[in-house]
Amino acid sequence: MAFPGLYKYLYTVGPKHATLLFVSDTSPPNVVFEGDSRDIIRSFPKDIRSDLGADLDRVQNGEKPLDSAPMSPILPGVFELRGDDQSFWYRVLYKQIEGVVYVLHCFKKKTNKTSLNDIKIARERLTRLKERLAEQKRKKN
Repeated sequence: MAFPGLYKYLYTVGPKHATLLFVSDTSPPNVVFEGDSRDIIRSFPKDIRSDLGADLDRVQNGEKPLDSAPMSPILPGVFELRGDDQSFWYRVLYKQIEGVVYVLHCFKKKTNKTSLNDIKIARERLTRLKERLAEQKRKKN
């Protein structure tokens, strides 16, 4: 019996049972943090980090995040993950390209509006990312 994509069997053996788990060779895409995004998200409160991390995990696995919105037309193809507490609104701006989730910018804010500086940072990082990926693709060919 053949299972497409199956490359490994994992067994769990107990006193009266054995469980066969199938592990496919399709793993979730990587997450790449651009600029200081990783440091900023690490500075968020633990519960906010946990919620945003769970949403990033959902994105990695092709699922819809619990609280997300597109940033179009300002940043086409870029989405924001949202979290909040009593003091701030926390945001993670990301773009998924060829199966990889690129976190462009993380920030906190006190108003409903995203600052022009935060948009500028995300736009600049997206431009540099696209240039870097194009250069990597040219080197491969």
